Amino acid sequence: MSFLLRAIASSLVFFSIQASAQGDAAAGQAKSAICAACHGADGNSVVPNWPKLAGQHEQYLVRQATLIKAGARPVPEMMGITPGLSEQDILDLSAWFSSQQNSGGVADESKVVMGERIYRAGNAESGVPACMACHGPAGEGNPLAGYPVLAGQHAVYSANMLTRFRAGEHWGEGDAPSKIMNGSASELTDEEIEAVASYIQGLYLAVE
Repeated sequence: MSFLLRAIASSLVFFSIQASAQGDAAAGQAKSAICAACHGADGNSVVPNWPKLAGQHEQYLVRQATLIKAGARPVPEMMGITPGLSEQDILDLSAWFSSQQNSGGVADESKVVMGERIYRAGNAESGVPACMACHGPAGEGNPLAGYPVLAGQHAVYSANMLTRFRAGEHWGEGDAPSKIMNGSASELTDEEIEAVASYIQGLYLAVE
């Protein structure tokens, strides 16, 4: 079995287990003040360095917060926050942000042609796979496999993450989705990263 197939299989097992976890969105709203400074009260951050959480898959948010709390995913800005979160806090906050509406964004028109090509077809010459193969044609992601919603995400944040994945950053040998991204981003050029990140930011418009 190839690495990609093993990674997908392990993702499906993990997320099928996580699917049984229950969060309370109302309780999460009451706890969300600690997140609002960076991510916005409803999960729509106004600073492009910080990701939008609104509308993201609940299990994905649970997984990322858990990785950050464990130190497997280094996010220095959150190191003073996640240690104080209980498992139920993480579940509740994830339920709240997942229930919110992503505010969307607009792509840079000068980058749409290349961005759409990379997102929908990849780059056959360099071996870059199509983003939509895992994240869906509308950027809706795949919660069972652990692939996040991309549509409407800040271009600055997406470009930063793609650059880090290209450099080999991952969140532990057992975290299949980030390992898959290492391979997916390994041959992206800087220009392609900027273009596809911009396209993702305005993806909700591109599919109307």
